[in-house]
Amino acid sequence: MSKLKSYAGSVYGGLGHLLQLYCESEGIEQPQQLQEIQNLERFDYVIWRELLQQINQQHPQAGLGLKIAEYVQPKHLGILAYIALSCESLGEALKRYQDFHRLVYDGSLLQVEFIAPYFSIRWEEPELHPTQLTDEIAIALMVQFLQQFMCKERIQLHEVHFINPAPKDVHVYERYFHCRVRFSQAKTQILIPMTESSKVIGNADHTLQQLLMQQAQALLQQLPQSSQLDQRLQQAILKGLQKNECQIEQVANQLGLSVRQLQRHLQQQDMTFQQRTQQVRYMLATEYLKDPHLSLQEIALLLCYSEQSAFQRAFKQWSGQTPQQWRQQRSS
Repeated sequence: MSKLKSYAGSVYGGLGHLLQLYCESEGIEQPQQLQEIQNLERFDYVIWRELLQQINQQHPQAGLGLKIAEYVQPKHLGILAYIALSCESLGEALKRYQDFHRLVYDGSLLQVEFIAPYFSIRWEEPELHPTQLTDEIAIALMVQFLQQFMCKERIQLHEVHFINPAPKDVHVYERYFHCRVRFSQAKTQILIPMTESSKVIGNADHTLQQLLMQQAQALLQQLPQSSQLDQRLQQAILKGLQKNECQIEQVANQLGLSVRQLQRHLQQQDMTFQQRTQQVRYMLATEYLKDPHLSLQEIALLLCYSEQSAFQRAFKQWSGQTPQQWRQQRSS
């Protein structure tokens, strides 16, 4: 059986140009893969994550994502940057960012929520195992763009939260964001005082904004339909596997849908609930296999298999390899 595929998201090609600019400016040898994506309108999120890791291996330093973000220009964020620049206030710009953020990074669900006395900009479970690098560059790009190109006065952040464990030098992050930075938090998010939302940008152009938003909406329609429901479904299956509650009735209930509604949604994608569950299991399995400390028996239990042999048979169907072969190939 051929390997199951799952759309893990994509990023705007301008971010590839940003990485190239960073490498050139810092005198770092560009990874071959970075050169190969320079003419692409979009490229896979997985490639983005790998490129960041490769650059970090070549030129390791604390807060690499923050350093890269310092080179950002509006062109690196594409039409979303120009929509934001046409807004009247920071609050309006953030609303547009929420509406169209998939055009820059189609992988995590971004939410802007007002909870007095702050508003939260948070990323909902960006991927199965988010890295500190992918998280910090996502936040730093937004903050750097807002600070450098939009508001004349510095935007005062309250706190920045990361779900990852604290690195050795937390002060690198606090100096960059000019606020307290917390690690090992429940959500990756920025907290900004609500009073900041009224800060004027000064370049408002509603006619231009409407034209840009029409173009942006058309571009959104061209993206693979990894919709909010698809992302919520994946998270519900993940949580169901952790609790051994991944029957279709249980997952549909989590999503606030009837079983028939969920089945109809999956049928539109030529997929059954069992196939979608197996996709999530396969993605999880490959992540668990990367951890040498986890035995195959432990991985089988984490994936809700009653026996290790059942997991091994399933993995062979998914990938054409046994779990041992897959693990050995990637550790050699």
